[in-house]
Amino acid sequence: MTTRILFVCLGNICRSPTAEGVFRQLAAAQGLQVEVDSCGTGGWHAGEPPNPPAVTAARARGYDLSGLRARQLLVSDFTRFDRILVMDRANLRDARARRPDGGTEPELFLTYAPQHGTDVPDPWYTGEYDRVLDMIEDAARGLIAALR
Repeated sequence: MTTRILFVCLGNICRSPTAEGVFRQLAAAQGLQVEVDSCGTGGWHAGEPPNPPAVTAARARGYDLSGLRARQLLVSDFTRFDRILVMDRANLRDARARRPDGGTEPELFLTYAPQHGTDVPDPWYTGEYDRVLDMIEDAARGLIAALR
């Protein structure tokens, strides 16, 4: 059975596309049957590729984000995806506000890497693309372990 996973951040150009690319590759290497997507709670960047520094940092570790395009979180995502993983507490609040009754409950991605706290910082503001990648890789590995 395929597990459908959605990663969510604010604009879908840094954290969530990075999580999508990292998780897709790591899950495939483990033979997991997953469908992976990402989106943002805001729609400002819809249709745009990930932020170039995020693409460069991911590429340096062997992840390809070049084919991804930003989109906004949809109400239908709450019934389409089995897991909705958000990057920080503000994203969690915003996603929960859109969740229809009976829809998948969003959760913090760093639940799967608690050594990093609760929030993946937004490298759009901090410039910490490598630190964010470390956090995302750890959480992706934790999620893979939980799915096995």
